[in-house]
Amino acid sequence: MSREPDPPPFSEPVRVPIEEALDLHRFTPGELEAVVDAYLEAAREAGFREVRLIHGRGRGVQRARVQRLLAGDPRVAAFADAEPGRGGWGATVVRLRAAAESPRRV
Repeated sequence: MSREPDPPPFSEPVRVPIEEALDLHRFTPGELEAVVDAYLEAAREAGFREVRLIHGRGRGVQRARVQRLLAGDPRVAAFADAEPGRGGWGATVVRLRAAAESPRRV
């Protein structure tokens, strides 16, 4: 008995609502830069001035990658490890510049 191939999961791009936090656990390391870039742009366009990127604790590899991306991003005014009640060093809180304060990253 032959099995029919699975249909593609989605016929059109999936729109994810922009919230104050993004959990990066479900993304591969290769997707990280594009996901963070798109999320920061969408969050800023939605009017957020502060967001939280949840990368997990582990050995700190993902945290370092995320914070390296943030350090070079002109949309980012500042970032730091989250407070203990918001994820501690398993999450990074990012303060965004207003859209008029910095050029869009290309």
